[in-house]
Amino acid sequence: MLDLNRPLHAYDADKIDKEIIVRNSKKGETFEALDNKEYKLDDGMCVISDQSGVLGLGGVIGGTRSGTELETKNILLESAYFIPRSIRKTSKLLNIDTDAKFRFERGIDPQSVELGLQKASQLISEICGGKISKFDIQKIKKYKNLEIKFNTSLFEKITGFKVKENEIIKILKDLGFEVSKKKSELNLRVPSWRPDISQPIDIVEEVVRIKGYENIETIEPKKNRLKDTLNKQQKLFHFLQRSVASKGYLETVTWSFTDSRINNFFKENLKEIKIVNPISSDLDVLRNSIFSNLAFYLKKNLDRGFKDISLFEIGPIFKNKQPGEQLTVIGAIKSGKISRLNWNEKDRSVDIFDVKKDLIQTLMEAGYDKQSFFIRDKSPSYYHPGKSGSVYLDKDDIDPVAYFGELHPNIVKKLDIKTEGVVGFEICLDYLKDTKIKLKDQKLNFEYSDYQKSERDYAFVVDKNYKAQDLIEIISSIDKNLIRSIKIFDIYEGENIPDGKKSIALNVTIQSSEKTLEENDLEKINKLIISTVESKSGAKIRS
Repeated sequence: MLDLNRPLHAYDADKIDKEIIVRNSKKGETFEALDNKEYKLDDGMCVISDQSGVLGLGGVIGGTRSGTELETKNILLESAYFIPRSIRKTSKLLNIDTDAKFRFERGIDPQSVELGLQKASQLISEICGGKISKFDIQKIKKYKNLEIKFNTSLFEKITGFKVKENEIIKILKDLGFEVSKKKSELNLRVPSWRPDISQPIDIVEEVVRIKGYENIETIEPKKNRLKDTLNKQQKLFHFLQRSVASKGYLETVTWSFTDSRINNFFKENLKEIKIVNPISSDLDVLRNSIFSNLAFYLKKNLDRGFKDISLFEIGPIFKNKQPGEQLTVIGAIKSGKISRLNWNEKDRSVDIFDVKKDLIQTLMEAGYDKQSFFIRDKSPSYYHPGKSGSVYLDKDDIDPVAYFGELHPNIVKKLDIKTEGVVGFEICLDYLKDTKIKLKDQKLNFEYSDYQKSERDYAFVVDKNYKAQDLIEIISSIDKNLIRSIKIFDIYEGENIPDGKKSIALNVTIQSSEKTLEENDLEKINKLIISTVESKSGAKIRS
């Protein structure tokens, strides 16, 4: 076994009942092996037996019943070839590990059967004496050496270095291959002791193994990119991930399906898409909104004692079950308080303006112009009707690109979300227009004025339903060179304000980049602001 890789088994010939039989086992048969353990066999295991029963497992282990002892006089030597997968299967099922099994399951030389018997018999005769009887060789089928056609050009193609054909032939002959040349190919007969050789690539490996792997040159692949790895939509996807995460939101990765009970709160007029074979009874529909899973996991974390949680997720939502009827949405949800237990700052509950700021900043970071944004108070029914809104990239756009606001109190109550406030926003990536200009090119150079600025406060009384955003647009369009910023600092309804009206107070910063404005200049722009607002909006300056 150690010299020729040829396991043998020796039986006490006087203990064998009449004859040796090689067969497959029958379920329930048992025998005691040489490791002094009793094994119960299954169907289809290769066994060596006699008329009385099993003597051993072929190629794995022998049995005690026919084992040799000090008194043994007559020995029967067994030399056989077993199919590797049969030995592997038997040894694994019975959990037996022997030297013979190790070799047989990896494949030994099928032509070594007779050679092994001759060598072993000769050694026994020389060392122990005795007489050698005749050899009885039985064959089921004739072994035929595998033949492979090998084109020597394949070697250089695979390894990258060249070896002369004559040298390849010499190496293969030294390894035991029979080689004959026919035109540009070599006809190779594989030695019987090399069951690992089965195709031309194995021949390449043999030659390079002898020549040395150090001859293979390491060449780094060229890194010249003909086009971007990611398209614009994919870049936007990953950019928005980083943008929202940078604002303190933790990313969640959930299923694209959700609980129909929760989904019903957020699906609006979209069709419910049932899953035929859900992985769980509470994940039975495809989600119609990104908030279905965000709200669920927000509650789960709050119930575990975490407070002031901010989560976001980016992924698909489904409008219908047909291919393409889905949207990619990034949604974020924020809960709890701002500055909880802070010695330096008073805490407050999160509100609509927190998520509005995060949403607008995210869109600006993605390369969209804040000056073109238009905000309406329309929003899905799962938002608070008075504390929510939608964002349009342009005033003339039909579809909003984003929604923001406080989650509807009824939904918060039904989902039993215990926290001080729950707000969120969502951006639909499919509705974001191509900015065409890269973000780095959209950034303006910082400009400042060396001249004194002047601030003026105005309070206009307008209709209750009039939007403050429209008021800002009117004032900013009067003179873009002088009017630098407009801020709303008060909205008031009540005493001294007529019914159906409200007062909007604004702070306007006026500054020139060319000169210091004199009193006449300021008075002129002041009158122009009042007259323009009153004529375009119907507002009245509040005295």
